[in-house]
Amino acid sequence: MDLFISTNIPFDEAAPQVTHLGIGAHQDDLEIMALPGILECYENRTQLFGGIICTDGSGSPRTGTYSNHDAEKMKSVRQEEQRQAARLGKYLFVAQLNFSSTEVQNPTNNSFVDKLHQLLLQVHPEVIYTHHPLDKHPTHRAVCDAVIQALRRLPANQHPKQLLGGEVWRGLDWVVDEDKIVLDVSAHPELSEKLLSIFDSQISGGKRYDLAAKGRWQANATFANPHATDQATLVSYAIDLMPLIKNPELTLNEFALKFVDRFHQEIKKELQ
Repeated sequence: MDLFISTNIPFDEAAPQVTHLGIGAHQDDLEIMALPGILECYENRTQLFGGIICTDGSGSPRTGTYSNHDAEKMKSVRQEEQRQAARLGKYLFVAQLNFSSTEVQNPTNNSFVDKLHQLLLQVHPEVIYTHHPLDKHPTHRAVCDAVIQALRRLPANQHPKQLLGGEVWRGLDWVVDEDKIVLDVSAHPELSEKLLSIFDSQISGGKRYDLAAKGRWQANATFANPHATDQATLVSYAIDLMPLIKNPELTLNEFALKFVDRFHQEIKKELQ
């Protein structure tokens, strides 16, 4: 595990201070999916953000400046980019677990869930941000599933107050309004832009996540309500994952498909 801590105190003393925790699949996922928590905690003395990155970054696409980087070199570059983001965003810590995407996606790999569980025993945040189960990326979905499994192992008094599944590889604008959690990410626009620009290995490699993420946030804010003026300039959407923690018998498939069913019913009603 690669561990960055912004203070001089040991991790076991720093971890319990975190109020907002992001658990992402890849380097730069936190800065998109967990941005609401990063902004809420930025320069806030009573709220602190921490991050967990599950994969090692070695499988990233490589073009241009990074076209000759082998897997180990790319891993090093991506991990340093994440540490730079943690410094800029004033995260209390960021832990990079260094699993491969294959290991994360392997449903029989208990060591991944075990590691998340061990960390969650040390960190007791009020809010956790992770990927939503309808995400297009298989590693993102696998991380969501593992987070649910790890949290279900904890006693109820150690569960977060909120568990939010945020947007990265599939937006949530289509989800019916009652099921959407609207998160204003308008604050500190310079910070959010700088955070995403740190991940040059992705941007210059041909994936303009910086422009795409901001464009989605702007679109979410503008197209939220056709009959009202915008209440925010940038908006991120999430869904509430707490039902999966409160009801251990609820499967991830059943939970996810209910959002599709409700969307289907809404469209059916509107067409009638």
